Order: sequence, then structure tokens, then C-alpha cells
Amino acid sequence: MKRAMLFMTLVLMVAGAAFAQDEQVKIGVSIPSATHGWTGGVNYWADRAEGYLEETYPNIDFVVVTAGSSGEQANDLQDLVAIEQIDALVILPFESDPLTAPVAQVKQQGVFITVVDRGLVDPSIHDIYVAGDNPGMGRVSCEYIAERLGGEGKIVILRGIPTVIDNQRFDACMEVLAETDIEVLDSAYANWNRDDGFVVMQDFLTRFPEIDAVWAQDDDIAIGVLEALRQAGRTDEMFVVGGAGMKEMIKRVMEGDETVPVDVLYPPAMIATAMQVTAQHFAYDAPLLGEYILDAVLITPENAERYYFPNSPF
Repeated sequence: MKRAMLFMTLVLMVAGAAFAQDEQVKIGVSIPSATHGWTGGVNYWADRAEGYLEETYPNIDFVVVTAGSSGEQANDLQDLVAIEQIDALVILPFESDPLTAPVAQVKQQGVFITVVDRGLVDPSIHDIYVAGDNPGMGRVSCEYIAERLGGEGKIVILRGIPTVIDNQRFDACMEVLAETDIEVLDSAYANWNRDDGFVVMQDFLTRFPEIDAVWAQDDDIAIGVLEALRQAGRTDEMFVVGGAGMKEMIKRVMEGDETVPVDVLYPPAMIATAMQVTAQHFAYDAPLLGEYILDAVLITPENAERYYFPNSPF
């Protein structure tokens, strides 16, 4: 797997170097449970990174916990501080608003904070932020839609979960569409979930007899959208742009599927990058603070093979 090879390469680059400190360090990793395909990929990469990094850094111990809701994740944070006595926290918030205050309280205990993907409402809380290019994801997706439609037509938008990154994606898309004659018939949250994507798209199909394109934002949502189109017999009327790089969607792009002509990259392996950078903060005396943003690449039939990993769970 190319992603695994990249990660291993990064690990090997730091292996063998001397630690800046010898004391034992404990890093808590709090992530959502596998509620949809992308978070399933996050869980997979967190487990892999835990093994690689604990072998590479013998004095660093990772504690990985998963949560099925914002409330459960907030409770996990209390346990990580009170019971595990963590020195650092790597967190992918279930939601931005409800987790901002709990993470701030962890920070007040002197814990180093790395936030991944779904940013907190107050960005001053994190020491490191790792994410995909969320404004870029919205911009790249809607630039493709605008170009494909020749700057005019009717589209619907299925959003994710009310979070900072969802707003970033949506706002960047709307900035692109504002320069065109494309009409957004409606937008609605589908919670980055294929079942919700199916329900929302069914509603759109009932209300709108003419739709030229769908921006689903996320591949799980797109799967639900495609099923709604199939059941309504309207697959040939429009095309769908998802996002993240799910292997099933990349395969359709590779095969020249007219309904799924492109995808936009947003890799769940970013959790491994966040864990690695956090470990390096404690292992080296290096300026690693700041933001690490991964590019939003437009995946087309011409480059899809580069991003297709058939053995990946996502």
C-alpha cells in the first residue's frame, strides 16, 4: 500500500535518532468510533500508528480510545487526564462546539494538544493542528462542477456534520459558485453517513425534477446518493462529486463511470501523521508546532490508480 509505504518511510526517517528526553511519555488518542467508512479508516490508521510509533519510541506509550458521541468523548478526556495521566492529547473531535470546552480544560492541566481534522471553535487551544485542506476540498469540488456544467445549471449539496470544517468546505464552494450562473436548489446535512445521504437525496429527488449535479462532499454520503438515484431510475440525469478517497469510489473513477467522474482526496491516514508529529515533539528538540495541511487533490481517470488501494478498509 502506498499510504503504508509513505508512513513507514516517515517512521524510518526518524528511527535511530536520539531522544531529547528519557522520561516516559504517555499520549492519549481520542477518535470517533467507526460510525462511517472514513472514521473506520481513521481507526485503522490509529491502530497501525500506535504499533509503529511505540516500537520506534520505546519511552512513548499511546492510549487510543474511541467514542460514539460527543458526550462519550468528553468523558473519555476526563479519564485520560485523571486515570491515564497523559502528557499529550491527540484528538479528532466528534463535533467542534461540544468538545471545545472539554479540550480547553485538558489544556489547562498542562497537556500538549494536537487537534485533527474537525477543528475546535477556539483554534488557540491546539498546539498542533493536522487536517486535510477543507477550503480546498470545497473549492476543488465546485470548480470541477462549474467547469463540467459550463458555468450554469442546477445542483444540490449534501453537507456533513455541523462543524468548523464543514463550514469551511461549504463556504469555499459557495464562493466558487457565486461567480457562475449555477443555482443551488437546496443544501442539507447528511452527517457524513450513507443512510442519511440516501434519505436526504430521496427528498431532493422528490422535490426537484431537474438536477444536473450533486456535491455530496463525502464518499459515504455519495454512496447513499447513488443508491437513491438508482432506486429512482435517475442515474443518467446527473453526476455526483464525493470526497475522501474511498476505494470503491476511486475504482469507479478509474473505470470511467459517468455518474462518478472524479473524487477529491481527504485521507483518514492523517491521524497517523498527527500521532507521529506529536511523538516527535517529545522525542526531539525541534520546532514542530503549527498546522499541517494535506492537499485536496482532484482524482480523475488519469491519476486515479495512484490513489487506489484495494487492500485498504476504506
